[in-house]
Amino acid sequence: MSKIRIKQVRSVIGRPKKQKDTIKALGFKRNQQIIEKESNPQVLGMIKKVSHLVEVLD
Repeated sequence: MSKIRIKQVRSVIGRPKKQKDTIKALGFKRNQQIIEKESNPQVLGMIKKVSHLVEVLD
């Protein structure tokens, strides 16, 4: 599978716990961080849930 790069562009302060947990499960530790993940259905589903907080770069 291909890799995708994801950037957290909005803070999780004041967000519901489920959204905070999803951001943490994706591997983000701070705002404006860029991570690289395998593109699979689980990761794509997590990105869709927090699409207002992250940006897909590739």
